[in-house]
Amino acid sequence: MSAALIIGAGDATGGAIARAFAAEGYTACVNRRARNAAQLEALAASIRVGGHQARAYPADARVEDEMVAMVDGVEAEAGPIEVAVFNIGANVRFGVRETTAQVYRKVWEMAAFSGFLMGREVARRMVPRGRGTILFTGATASVRGGAGFSAFSGAKAALRMLAQSMSRELAPLGIHVAHIVIDGGIDTEFVRGLRPDFDDLKARDGVLSPEAIAANYVMLHKQPRSAWTHELDLRPWIEAW
Repeated sequence: MSAALIIGAGDATGGAIARAFAAEGYTACVNRRARNAAQLEALAASIRVGGHQARAYPADARVEDEMVAMVDGVEAEAGPIEVAVFNIGANVRFGVRETTAQVYRKVWEMAAFSGFLMGREVARRMVPRGRGTILFTGATASVRGGAGFSAFSGAKAALRMLAQSMSRELAPLGIHVAHIVIDGGIDTEFVRGLRPDFDDLKARDGVLSPEAIAANYVMLHKQPRSAWTHELDLRPWIEAW
C-alpha cells in the first residue's frame, strides 16, 4: 500500500484531506506537533473506524531532523509516499509596527520553512521512482498582501514561490507540484467565531467546505500528466475578489 502524507492535519481541512486520500486507498499519514499527539491519534483512529488505513506521526515540521525521521518512518512503515500535502496555516494579524521579530520568524518557519523541509524530503524519495504529487495549501495572502498581514503574507508568498520553483524543477522528472490558493473563510469553529453571519453564509454555500477542498486535492493528484494544473484557486461563489 502507498502513503499520503498530510502535514498540518487538524480537525477541519487537513482532516478532510486525510479522509479523502484514505478513501482512495492510501494510508493517510497525518502529522501535527507532538503536543497535539492525542488529537492526531484520534483523527487516525476515526479514519480506521471508517474502514480505511491511517497512522499518526507527531513531529515538529519546522525541525529538520524531525522531518527527515518522520518521512523515513512513513516510507518504512506505511509504504512509498505517493502524495504529500503541506497544510500548515499560521494566520496571524498584527500591524507591522507591532509585529515582533519572534512573531515574523515563527510564522515564516511554520508557513514557509517547514513547507521547504517537507517538499525537499518527499522529492528525494519520489524522484527516483519517477512519480508522485506534492501539494501546498496557500491563501489569499499568497498573492496579495493585506494590511496587518505582513508576517503571514511574507510566509505564504514564499511558499508559493517554493511551489513554483519545485514545479519547474520536478515536473520534467515526473513529479506533479501544485499550489492551491484558498480564498475565503473555511467551515471551521475558528471562522464561525469570527463571523456573526456564519450560519447564513454557510446556508448559502458562502464558506468553503473542507470536504469540497479535499475533493479538489484528490482531483489534482489524479490529473493526467498531459494536463497538469500548477496553481488552483478555490473560493465560494459569492466571495469578492
